[in-house]
Amino acid sequence: MKVSRKQIGIYTVILSLSALLIEPIRTNAATSSGSTTINATVAATISLSTSTTVGLSLVPTTGGVVTSAGDTVTVNTNNSTGYTLTMTDANAVTSLASGGNTIPAHTGTQASPTALAANTWGYRVVNVGGFGATAYSAETNNASSTSTWAGVPALGSPNTLKTTATTATNDVTTVWYGVRATTAKPSGVYTGVVTYTAVTN
Repeated sequence: MKVSRKQIGIYTVILSLSALLIEPIRTNAATSSGSTTINATVAATISLSTSTTVGLSLVPTTGGVVTSAGDTVTVNTNNSTGYTLTMTDANAVTSLASGGNTIPAHTGTQASPTALAANTWGYRVVNVGGFGATAYSAETNNASSTSTWAGVPALGSPNTLKTTATTATNDVTTVWYGVRATTAKPSGVYTGVVTYTAVTN
């Protein structure tokens, strides 16, 4: 069978188009990249709770008796460098008062605590200042007490009770309060208020 030149020409054109269709398409692509830093800032928080009321009951004698009880101060903080706990009287007057009668703060200091003088009150914290590391238990009408105490400082002159260096969960500080009373002190409920402050470091 004979094929005309015209038919051969058409066949050749078709092959050329097929070759163009399977040729990969080349492009000149441009790219760019960047990065973003994510900073999540977690704020420091702190909370403090106390026993709210410390009750001391005394039956005085001529020579005087000591009664004491503890206040539980609990601090929570997520601050990675810890917190500092301080304490002062709630005002400039450091006496316990019952009407016009008072029980003044003891003259011992946190650095140099001493036995309570007659008709005074004070505080102590084991392992703080000059109180030493010996454990302490509550006293009730103890006529021969030799425990040592410090007077609560006035507002504006806080004493530091604890400093920590890391986060704290239910971190407890026990602050003891004691009164020495003789029969020279009129009966009554003698009241005072102390203020604790916990600050992140």
